[in-house]
Amino acid sequence: MALIVQKYGGTSVGSIDRIRNVAQRIKAERDVGNQVVAVISAMGGVTDKLITLAKEISPDPTERELDVLLSSGEQQSIALLSMALNEIGVTALSATGRQAGITTSGSHTRGRIEQINSNYLTSCLADDQTIVVAGFQGITSEGLIQTLGRGGSDLSAIAVASSINADVCQILTDVDGVYTADPRVVPKARKLPEISYDELLELASVGTKVMQSRSVEFAKKYGVKFEVRSSLNNNPGTIVTEEHEAMEAVVIRGVSIERSQARVTITGIPDTPGMSGRILGALAEAEINIDMIVSNIAADDCARHSFTMNTNDLGRAQVALKPVLSELSCDAAIETEAGIAKLSCVGIGMRSHSGVAAKMFEALGEAGINIGMISTSEIKISVTVEEDQIEEAARVVHTAFGLDDE
Repeated sequence: MALIVQKYGGTSVGSIDRIRNVAQRIKAERDVGNQVVAVISAMGGVTDKLITLAKEISPDPTERELDVLLSSGEQQSIALLSMALNEIGVTALSATGRQAGITTSGSHTRGRIEQINSNYLTSCLADDQTIVVAGFQGITSEGLIQTLGRGGSDLSAIAVASSINADVCQILTDVDGVYTADPRVVPKARKLPEISYDELLELASVGTKVMQSRSVEFAKKYGVKFEVRSSLNNNPGTIVTEEHEAMEAVVIRGVSIERSQARVTITGIPDTPGMSGRILGALAEAEINIDMIVSNIAADDCARHSFTMNTNDLGRAQVALKPVLSELSCDAAIETEAGIAKLSCVGIGMRSHSGVAAKMFEALGEAGINIGMISTSEIKISVTVEEDQIEEAARVVHTAFGLDDE
């Protein structure tokens, strides 16, 4: 008998028929003797509808009340699924974040899980109950409802699995695993049987949307092995776990793309200490995330900084930087370029294999694709290319590293 935590996303419980399908999947596990704790998201589209209602009342609703409103979406789902389970003979109880003992901290609408008091869950399991837990929510030490932000239900599932020492945590969604690339862009992409925490973290940071980074970080910190698989079929998914020696034999695990990027270059910066901090500090105060950074000294002995960001942030970045640059130097200026995209290769095998960057750049060069900025980490290489060439670039590099599904 195994203790399994299963997380079902909004698509998986998006209709009454799909809720019944989830109930049958859980029953199948119970029928073979396994215990199940299910962590459930709101039905697909419900959270967006609740946000729309809030905005009709107020263009800027208070985040405390927004949390109270949004948490009701998951409570609707857990009640309906528990009813569906009981209807087919599986004794089930629903549990809100409060009842499941999930304590959170931080700001409303983007809380952090601090701990889980698993007493209620373990007592239900001791009575052989199936428990349906509301994902995406917890309760603060002051007793206030708090939601966890994007990817919150995945985080809830990983944390619950850790707290009750589950044998496995399954993240069931509308995709059936982690692929070497987006199959819609690279038709020959193939599903990976396993991937390390670090590789999935890097892929998540550069555009792969399978899971949010903080859920993977939590799993890595607490050693929770989990599987990403489809809720619509019974095919094996992708196991996400600690890296092991055999993984290093694969140089590149996956290729990811991120569209809608923009480059900002600041020229004429005095080459004195603290200049970079003032520039990046202004962007941080404007809550603008930047990615690739290149800095050098030009022929006029002034510094030159280039960095990338999402195109949607370009206007706000220019506004935030204007007063800073006017203080730095009368020669300081901003150059911008939109219409670029980022291509990344990720694999822990880079640590023990040389020539990875050369192979990537060679493949792109032979395809006539020009490279802009370059950024590297221990297990990742990212480059910018013209956005209208990004799909071809992904296919070329995917083939060059032998990732195609032949």
